[in-house]
Amino acid sequence: MSGRTSQTTVGQLPDTTAESPFVPVALTWLVWALLVASIVTLILRVRTGGAWEIPGVVAIDGLTVLMWVVVTFFSGIVHSYSRRYMAGSAQKTRFFATTFGFTLAVMALVAADHVALFGVLWLAMGLLMANLIGTARDWDQAQAAATLARRYFIASSALLGVALTALWWTTGATTISGIAAAAGTLGGPVWLVAAGALVLAAMIQSALVPFHNWLLSSMTAPTPASALMHAGFVNAGGILLTRFAPVVTVDSALLLVVVAIGGASAIGGKLLKSVQTDIKGKLGCSTVGQMGFMLMQAGLGFFGAAITHLILHGFYKAYQFLSAGEQVEHTSPEAAAHTTGRLSSATGVVVTLLTGLAGGALFAVLTGKGTTVDSGLLLTVFVVFTTLHAARSAVQRTALPTTVRYGAVPLVFFPAIVVYAVVYGAVSGLLSGLPMASAPTELTLLHGLIAVAFVGIYAGIETGIHEQSQRLYVALVNAGQPSSDTLLTSTEDYNEY
Repeated sequence: MSGRTSQTTVGQLPDTTAESPFVPVALTWLVWALLVASIVTLILRVRTGGAWEIPGVVAIDGLTVLMWVVVTFFSGIVHSYSRRYMAGSAQKTRFFATTFGFTLAVMALVAADHVALFGVLWLAMGLLMANLIGTARDWDQAQAAATLARRYFIASSALLGVALTALWWTTGATTISGIAAAAGTLGGPVWLVAAGALVLAAMIQSALVPFHNWLLSSMTAPTPASALMHAGFVNAGGILLTRFAPVVTVDSALLLVVVAIGGASAIGGKLLKSVQTDIKGKLGCSTVGQMGFMLMQAGLGFFGAAITHLILHGFYKAYQFLSAGEQVEHTSPEAAAHTTGRLSSATGVVVTLLTGLAGGALFAVLTGKGTTVDSGLLLTVFVVFTTLHAARSAVQRTALPTTVRYGAVPLVFFPAIVVYAVVYGAVSGLLSGLPMASAPTELTLLHGLIAVAFVGIYAGIETGIHEQSQRLYVALVNAGQPSSDTLLTSTEDYNEY
């Protein structure tokens, strides 16, 4: 304010040109070396095939090598970015050691075949991520967020333990591959307990509604840790369901429940995002919604599509978090209001609808999904809605000339759908050796009802009907709030320097 001065309490910015400590430098180079090794392993896997395993302990298959490449790439980006981001921090070495340990835990998890090893690594992955959330030791809010996340992750691990114990009790198998081989014998109350616990563990890890609070409370984490979390950690729910696909596909009724759960979270994430006011909060709610879409794809029996979704979402969300600072535009609300708007013209509506329908048709032609009356039809419908949403956002950019907006939409989105279809085909090829990697189900009346409800609610959100209810707005604001203990009420509460 005019006439007032403030005292500088933070001090000078750290000298990022100074030589970095040995540990961050060494771990950064090591994780990039792991990426190179992972790519070589992927190439060898594609060319030679076959089973690479230590019987009863680890099994390296297509999903393993694919996730190795993805995880080490994201981790390499985060390590390199953090060299500057964490410069001058007293927690720099510990942060790098924890991040690298998390990377190794995920790499070991996707290779684990013994159920006990898988369960221990699942827990270790969660505890390491909780430590990253609480990187700032002297920040009470960060420690509260870490404690909250740790409780969720321990609960997820406990549920996974229940599922693994029930599956071992039923099948007598101590490995994931052994359980998959005995899936034909599964059924009854014990199977229901195991399958239900697997789904709940995936929901907690992927921060689906109503387990999203830990994710929205985790914004105390350093931005690189948030990028790693949203690009890799939350996707573990999709990996879990893919690994245990033979278990969750025993009864199509359970898959229908998974579709409903995913759809509810996809809608819930979109609604929660609409009332968020900060960049990282919006990105967190977006992740909640995207993980819902991932679960829907798994529920439709297309686990390859779920893995494709989590990979592409990881690339997008890692970029969004690492560039979050650039997204904060110092413009007045009035100026920002003119950059976007509703689809007020008939031309804009037509362009958006045609782009969505043509995108779905292109996806169906390239992948074969949606050409028969099965769950692949709903998968194509979701592609249509995703394209519609993206096209609508592009058309609403009123700051751009009309001809540019309308002409660029098909030129941008059609190649993007081609790329998505190609990636989906490549991922499906790598997962072809996994049991039940693709298990499309027959469409039922309940599938239709879920689809109609989803489309109706989605259309209502897009047209702004939900904004007319003050009660809904208050409910969304409350549901989208992080835990009160993690809220920073004063900038003086945290001063690392």
